[in-house]
Amino acid sequence: MTHSRTLLALLAATTCLAGPAAAQEGETLKIGLVFTLSGPAAVLGEMGRDGFLLAAEEIGDLGGLATEIIVVDDEQKPDIAANKARELVERDGVDIVVGPIFSNILGAIQKPVTDAGAILISPNAGTSNYAGAECNRNFFVTSYQNDQMHEVMGAYAQEQGYDNVFLLAPNYQAGKDSLAGFKHSYTGGVAGEIFTQLGQLDYQAELAQIAAMQPDAVFAFMPGGMGVNLVKQYRQAGLETIPFLSAFTVDESTLPAQQDAALGFFGGSNWAPDMDTPENKAFVAAYEAKYGKVPATYAMQAYDAAHLIDGAIRAAGGVADKEALIAALETAPFTSVRGDFSFGPNHYPIQDFYLTEVVKREDGNYATSVVKKIFDDYQDNYVGDCQMN
Repeated sequence: MTHSRTLLALLAATTCLAGPAAAQEGETLKIGLVFTLSGPAAVLGEMGRDGFLLAAEEIGDLGGLATEIIVVDDEQKPDIAANKARELVERDGVDIVVGPIFSNILGAIQKPVTDAGAILISPNAGTSNYAGAECNRNFFVTSYQNDQMHEVMGAYAQEQGYDNVFLLAPNYQAGKDSLAGFKHSYTGGVAGEIFTQLGQLDYQAELAQIAAMQPDAVFAFMPGGMGVNLVKQYRQAGLETIPFLSAFTVDESTLPAQQDAALGFFGGSNWAPDMDTPENKAFVAAYEAKYGKVPATYAMQAYDAAHLIDGAIRAAGGVADKEALIAALETAPFTSVRGDFSFGPNHYPIQDFYLTEVVKREDGNYATSVVKKIFDDYQDNYVGDCQMN
């Protein structure tokens, strides 16, 4: 598939930036976006792409530099993603790659991008290996460490006194991280634990087991179309009396299809559209106006990634000095729409996490809403294994 190019600025920046770190006249910035833009999970990648492009449009020249953004579709295939990532850094000469959505794609592109000397910023996938022993100076995450959203639900299940929870996730790295994260903060009993095929859409067999076991609650990680089908089939099976806890299963990417079937279901998140910060209100309003839908975390984290890049380049005085740019990125020189945000020494965020609930808004749209804060300024559990080179 050929990739599309979006030129956000045609002229090189010639005005001096305030402060001692001014961009070099005529310097340009090339960014490659790697997202899943085809297949059942395309909605997730489209939100990431759209969130980033919205911020870039609002900012104009990122970092004060003439900016070219190249968008590629990883097709949710690791081999294709790796080849396209190599093309971005070797042929197109991008300075920064932003992406991907899925953890198996991150595993495929991280080495080609960082080995070539480019900077990789993940606005979603945040696997445990790159937070710990395989951390990399050229790699940053604006989302979370994969376990953390699930740890929120484990803590909530523990708080509720549940002692018999059924666990369900797809069989790939993020699915494994999800259940590990849940168990990190939940010490009760496990009624059953199933890893399904990635992309599975029929859950009748699993739901029959849940109905037979009657657990205290169900915890599921099923992003995209998997979550749409699971939630609908859960309701159809008459299981709504069993509390449904999840992460990435009932969110703004799946709710337009789930609608009433997801009402009252709980999630763990680092953000929700009704979060009360001026930056978030502006972001949500602008996103809804431009794209006609409620943004999910995928859009928010990519929007933040664009602002991170903008702030870091301004602080570093351009992109020519990669060490200066990395040092600037580490200071997180931007205001996140979610509020508190800083980077730990492994380049993963330190941030707050929340229990959210699915609601139907007055305008008829479905969204997640903050119920309460679960973790404050929370750092991932792998940072101690990171020895940054």
